[in-house]
Amino acid sequence: MERCAWCMCNDKMMRYHDKEWGVPLHDDRKQFAFLMMEVMQCGLNWNMMIQKREIFDKCFDGFDYQKVAQYTEVDIQKIMETDGMIQSRRKIEAIIHNAKCFLKIRVEFGTFSAYLWQFSKGKTILYMGHQKGNLPARNGLSDIVSKDLKKRGFKYLGSVTVYSHLQACGVINDHVEECFRYKEVLAGAEIVRKRRDKE
Repeated sequence: MERCAWCMCNDKMMRYHDKEWGVPLHDDRKQFAFLMMEVMQCGLNWNMMIQKREIFDKCFDGFDYQKVAQYTEVDIQKIMETDGMIQSRRKIEAIIHNAKCFLKIRVEFGTFSAYLWQFSKGKTILYMGHQKGNLPARNGLSDIVSKDLKKRGFKYLGSVTVYSHLQACGVINDHVEECFRYKEVLAGAEIVRKRRDKE
């Protein structure tokens, strides 16, 4: 069974690839979980995030953005003292801050997912050449989304990080064509094909 090469390092990464990565996501709790992991990943690698997912889940109340938005100094200290947790106070504070921004978007748009999917008009984007493995670190769409998120106060969500999130939640399908998930993901999605130089 063919898979995208990046996930082949261990079983947890393969399960994440096989079950979650690239699937169109419309659940706000999972959106927040993925965004939170992207913030924690800055300067590190995604494999570490997948390995520490249970620790994040424990530290951030099952990725409940409403609870996280209410965290105080006591909660920050508790998180910092959790075994195996990434020891970055700035990132933890950014996640709490981002949870508050996340809630504001939900007030305006109903859901964070509705906000995010408006950028692709509700469709999964297939960029020409990406299915061959020619993937950028960022693109015009991630630049636009990142700029808007920053305007709304979000931290640690630059264009490269946002591009990774758009891949993860299925706004962009970047499975390679040989991967068994490429067609499976497309089967359940409304898609639009775009030239990567026309973003």
